[in-house]
Amino acid sequence: MALLDIRLSEELKKRIIAKAKGQHRNTSEQARRYLEIAMAAEDNPDLPFSFIEGIFEAAAEKEAGLLEPLDRS
Repeated sequence: MALLDIRLSEELKKRIIAKAKGQHRNTSEQARRYLEIAMAAEDNPDLPFSFIEGIFEAAAEKEAGLLEPLDRS
């Protein structure tokens, strides 16, 4: 797969770097996360950002085996 060559303003780079540090991610992971959320938001314009972010977080928790079965009794 070819790499994307994305040009970002210095301001945007600084913001991504700062957010990445705050989230304990590298800058590539942070940028990838923002792209995933932005694409999901574009596909689902009626959903708030925080809801979409929560969906991604829940999926990561499931993948890590951190979810417990729901007790339906």
